[in-house]
Amino acid sequence: MSGDPGVTAGDIARLAGVGRATVSNWRRRHDDFPRPVGGTAASPLFSLADVEDWLTRNGKPFEVSAGDRLWQRLRASGDDFRLADLVGWAGLRLLETRGGTAARRPDDGAMPPRPGTVPRDPGLPALLDDLAAERGHRAAFDLLVERYVAAHSRRLTVTRPDVARLMTRLACRKGDVVLDPACGLGTLLLSASGARHALAQDSDPAAARIAAVRLRLAGTPADVVAADSLRGDAFPGEAADAVVCDPPFGDRAWGHGELTGDPRWEYGLPPRGEPELAWVQHCLAHVRPGGRAAVLMPPAVASRRPGRRIRGSLLRAGALRAVITLAPGGPDLWLLRRPEPGERPPGAVLLLDAAGDLGRAEREWRRHERGAGAESAVPVIDLLDDEVDLGPARHRPRQSGAAFGRRFTGALDRFAAAAPAPPALDLLPEPRPLPFTTIAELSRTGAVAVRHAPARLPAGGDVAVLTAGDLASGSAPSGTAAADPDLVMLEPGDVVAAAAGTARVVGDERAALGPYLTLYRPDPGRLDPAFLAGFLTFARTRTGTGSSRTDLRRMRVPRLSPERQRDYGRAFAEMAELTATLREMSALGEDLVRLSFDGLLDGHLAPGPAAAPR
Repeated sequence: MSGDPGVTAGDIARLAGVGRATVSNWRRRHDDFPRPVGGTAASPLFSLADVEDWLTRNGKPFEVSAGDRLWQRLRASGDDFRLADLVGWAGLRLLETRGGTAARRPDDGAMPPRPGTVPRDPGLPALLDDLAAERGHRAAFDLLVERYVAAHSRRLTVTRPDVARLMTRLACRKGDVVLDPACGLGTLLLSASGARHALAQDSDPAAARIAAVRLRLAGTPADVVAADSLRGDAFPGEAADAVVCDPPFGDRAWGHGELTGDPRWEYGLPPRGEPELAWVQHCLAHVRPGGRAAVLMPPAVASRRPGRRIRGSLLRAGALRAVITLAPGGPDLWLLRRPEPGERPPGAVLLLDAAGDLGRAEREWRRHERGAGAESAVPVIDLLDDEVDLGPARHRPRQSGAAFGRRFTGALDRFAAAAPAPPALDLLPEPRPLPFTTIAELSRTGAVAVRHAPARLPAGGDVAVLTAGDLASGSAPSGTAAADPDLVMLEPGDVVAAAAGTARVVGDERAALGPYLTLYRPDPGRLDPAFLAGFLTFARTRTGTGSSRTDLRRMRVPRLSPERQRDYGRAFAEMAELTATLREMSALGEDLVRLSFDGLLDGHLAPGPAAAPR
């Protein structure tokens, strides 16, 4: 299919600016929709040329950007097993055309393309040059890497960007030499933006090649080696200032038999079923005295019986400083420090269940690091029993009766203060039917302009992005993206909505529209933003479906004068405030129940007299 690449239903949805459900409807309802030319029954591929022709004939607006066209052509030039090599080839060419060469060791096998991985499509170099001229070389390669990760999301493990940023903030300092011995695509090292030099290794040559190109395009000097770090350590004797690592989990063929006498096992020979403890010791062996390491671990490593001797050794030496459960079900973040000669081990280790709050994880670690008495610090002596169980869920914070009393009383007060007021609505003696129109009709008449966000945003950069999660939680923009002409920038008075039925009016925040969100820009003289946001938020409750596949353009909206719209907008704002208050009360109620249970078990509370029957 070289020259006429295949596209998935998701690709078609992105090109046409619609949802995947719409593409499914087109396939079902239109007999002339292009037939699949490849792929599988679950993920068919369609000819891009045929799809473009069909969209044009049926009056469906679409746009095939330079990045889309390049990605489809690149993917069509080989099978899925060669896709990582093809992405690496594209990165190497981008480096060459930018005039750079990737820093590497003489024995580094990560950089040169493997034989047979150079695509035969003669049009690809020109498409790459066009994309680099439009976006810049680094942003062009970031786009290809993002598309590669999305195409292999089910079998490719990539460290979450927010977790990567947390790890590098806690372990790295500006000017550090930073090592990642299981670097994958380089996500962690790219988060360590102030590093003086990067050392990287990965057993997958294609992944190591991509990581090397990304680091070089980001301006970070790097040595990148393609080899298994445990069996073929590429940096023997080298000590970094910081190590960050998201190692492979559960690999029982990690080399236990051949590495029995390895000098890296300073804290004990890792059992065959504890490969993660081998990675922990490998990281500590490559950090200078006083240096730091941040390693992601499965939660079970903190408590599995075969690893208790090594966990005890890490605690006694003062090497393990914290185990933080980042989210329910894991992973755990282990924070370590290589002890300096003669250094006295700390008396406590931080064992924290952050419950998904990464900000709390960082705050508690900073308190513990300063010796400010972090609430979740546990004395080391209390952990050195037969189990050496370091699971944060097993160690609730200890507190005095006075401290518990303040927390419990405060929780009661917050719950009582959150009692909501109902919206101010008048009951009419007789219903007054309203005339209706639709979002699509309002768009056709110019009362509102509708814009969709790109499915993928360019990585890196410092442009704030309002994400679907921000919209659902009511929080400020938390995402970031690189500056790009395809970004949809928000303006005050815009309405942002998600297909699941959440909408809000944009204030003064300067941000771009995130993926899976839609922007509605009303003409303020004809359509009130709060009125529109209210209908986009609450109209779904009338249908009772709760389906995320509803086409918002077909939603019915009353035809009202601007003055009446503002009245309705105020009512919708009160309903939104009531909704937010009820959610807050639910969270406060859960905190109160959990605190009550802990207080009963710990002896801070006792059951009161039975309530009188009603």
